[in-house]
Amino acid sequence: MKYIVLFAIVLLSTSLFAQNKISGKVYYKDSNEPFAYADVTIPNTSYYISTNNDGSFYLETQETFSSFSVESFGFKTVIVPIKEGANYELKIYLEVDNSEEDSTEKLDEVVFTARKKYKNKKENPAYGILKKLWERRRTNGLNQFKNYQYEEYEKIEFDLNNIDSAFAKKKIFRNMEFVFNYIDTSSVSGKAFLPMYLNENLYKVVGRNKPTKLERKDLVASKTSGFQDNQIVTETAKNLYKNYNIYENRVNFFDKAFVSPVATDGFAFYDYQLLDTVQLLDGRKCYKIKYFPRRKSDFTFKGKMCIDAQTYSLSSIDFQSTKGINVNFVRDIYVEQDFENVSDSVFLPSRNYVMLDLTLIDKKDKSKGMYAHRTTHFKNYDFNSEQNDKYFEKKWDPYEEGAYEKSDEFWKEGRHEKLSKNETEIYQMLDSLNQNKKFKRIINLTEIIASGYYNVWNSIDIGNLYSTFGQNDVEGVRLRAGARTYFGQNDMWRLAGFLAYGFDDDKVKYGIEGRFMFDKFKRFTVGVGSKRDIEQLGVQLTTDDGIMTRTFASSSVLARGDNSTLSNVHKNNIFFSFEPWKNVMLRADATYQTISSASPTFNLDFYNRDGDLVSELTDSKVTFSIVSRPKARFTNYGIDRYEQATLTPIIVARYTHGFSGVINSDFLYDKINLLYYHPVLWGVIGKSNITLEAGKTFGKVPLSLLSPIPANQSYGIVPNTFSQMNYYEFVADTYVSAHWEHHDNGKIFSYIPLIKKLNLRAVGFVRGVWGDIDRRNVAINASNITYLAPNKEIYYEYGFGIENIGLGNFRIFRVDFNWRGNYLDNPNISKFGVKAGFQMNF
Repeated sequence: MKYIVLFAIVLLSTSLFAQNKISGKVYYKDSNEPFAYADVTIPNTSYYISTNNDGSFYLETQETFSSFSVESFGFKTVIVPIKEGANYELKIYLEVDNSEEDSTEKLDEVVFTARKKYKNKKENPAYGILKKLWERRRTNGLNQFKNYQYEEYEKIEFDLNNIDSAFAKKKIFRNMEFVFNYIDTSSVSGKAFLPMYLNENLYKVVGRNKPTKLERKDLVASKTSGFQDNQIVTETAKNLYKNYNIYENRVNFFDKAFVSPVATDGFAFYDYQLLDTVQLLDGRKCYKIKYFPRRKSDFTFKGKMCIDAQTYSLSSIDFQSTKGINVNFVRDIYVEQDFENVSDSVFLPSRNYVMLDLTLIDKKDKSKGMYAHRTTHFKNYDFNSEQNDKYFEKKWDPYEEGAYEKSDEFWKEGRHEKLSKNETEIYQMLDSLNQNKKFKRIINLTEIIASGYYNVWNSIDIGNLYSTFGQNDVEGVRLRAGARTYFGQNDMWRLAGFLAYGFDDDKVKYGIEGRFMFDKFKRFTVGVGSKRDIEQLGVQLTTDDGIMTRTFASSSVLARGDNSTLSNVHKNNIFFSFEPWKNVMLRADATYQTISSASPTFNLDFYNRDGDLVSELTDSKVTFSIVSRPKARFTNYGIDRYEQATLTPIIVARYTHGFSGVINSDFLYDKINLLYYHPVLWGVIGKSNITLEAGKTFGKVPLSLLSPIPANQSYGIVPNTFSQMNYYEFVADTYVSAHWEHHDNGKIFSYIPLIKKLNLRAVGFVRGVWGDIDRRNVAINASNITYLAPNKEIYYEYGFGIENIGLGNFRIFRVDFNWRGNYLDNPNISKFGVKAGFQMNF
């Protein structure tokens, strides 16, 4: 959702042309088919590009030239004369050249050969060079130094692209026409664009590798073009980019594992061509190698690299995604990376530039979209200064340190590269735009769509608007209205509450919670709340004591079978939490609750310690939790932080102690719950989501405190539930559960003719659970539930799904086909079922 909203925020004369621009397509003369990866070169210059897999190309220079050449091994070179200015939609045809043998040149014992196919990769002269790079790749980088520190400058810019005069005349831009005075053109694609967002950050990075690896990254200065308080833009900007190491075999873009051009298995995915040697500014020589994909279906790039002839380290590399990549909302990925020789044998990054061409509607070249640029500079490397442990423990608050209040003079000195004229004017343009009432209304609308909350008075929001309507067998149609305080993205406290009404049971439900954070570094937080609501218990194994949460099963509109197994829950909770270590939270909850059946067809009766039949449980308990999110990243420090998208695991350990006789509580028990969730990239074969859970309850307890195995009777896709299981079909006090779901990123369908053009993606999954229940827990229960535990054999389900279904860029629909593996003799079971849902992802 946030990616769609960003396009709505980035709103929608003069063009600043370079002296020469050329674009067009190259074709095979005999067949008129597009010619992929032909070389487009301007003679006697360093300007060079290879055609896309559809034969298209675009090249721009700041210098005048009268012609360019198009060539490829085995074909006649074509010299194309051009006029000064723009030369668009050119068509060039290459024909086979049978008159010449392969041309070769020997230089410094390396043979440079024109483009050709090799029977064995070892025959390719580029192989020997890359092999030496592979041998040294782990010795490149900061790991070679005991201590290090450097300065990092980051610039992020968003531009609306494919702007034309017709678009600028649309009614939505009335009274905002001045923004179109800032149109520019891209040197990478040649598309006209309108800059709409600029963010600059300056960091100080200090680290050490021995005796223990520690690093801190402090934000020294930050400047944003008018969107400082817009959480949607900030969050999206950070989520678009992943940190990657080009020396790794796979690099992560949009949670897709692209094959690195310098991967040790690169020859299985790329064709490499050694071009020549290049003299660098410092006098060193490097080998220039061109590469391009062997297959269109792989997540690969095209581009060129320079490898230092002395150290066999990368001195520079650029790469660009192939046209038509199976990544939603993404037309193109373009990267430039330069390295600095900081010692005789070590190259470190000096500049990274990433440009993402994003589009909401479709991927056609002329459709409206957005450029997202990120430029990062690294300088002032220092390997001699040493810091002790206390330095790394010291907290840094960018707000208190004045990072957001730096003067223009500071930025003139602090920037690692000077802003272009257009970038400088973005600040002025957006300051004016933010005073425009119409623009403010658009911003407010997109905030509502993204957050689900609508501001009604000062700092009071109503919502979540997406939870307004629900339906179940007890309440019938259910309406809900909620509200919260919201002063800003870094609020240190928040109050929230809701009221709900069911038309069938004619009852009002409510919930209210207040949370206060006293220390933003250790995140020491206190919360208190109360609610009275109807819930479906047992749709999670590792539960929490949250007040404002509500389960899907008690709100779903469409479901199979009977979902009347609902409970009345009256819960009061107080909690304390803090983070003694980064991304490790310790939390303690004290909860007093009563639970009873909400339906006449479902009861939760049990025998208390005196042998009396009781229909309402009274429970007093304390819960201690440890939640670890290693390497998680957040965009702010407020009580409700926004987490950036990462592949970090979630680890939860929870211990609960129930008291007997405390405020009339009924049972003495102990419970342990463990959860491990981890998204994993498996290279070119896709991404897996793995969830493992285990738990045990010690003591004699009724059904309300046991662990029903999570079922899903709705027709929607709900993670970590069992689709073909009924609510309360299996109940356990001891359990082990595993869920494995694999997304192939379109690999399977790419090999099927006709279907491959639909860009569908396959999903495979297996779910299993084993559990047991103590006879004493069965004996004290008097409800109408059958206490069956999956202890004879592991209950399992399996199936496959098809995702990325839709039209154009709106491929947000997924359908799953589920089969039940065993326990087929249980009453009223469903052996096969279809689930569907919407998911927004790349």
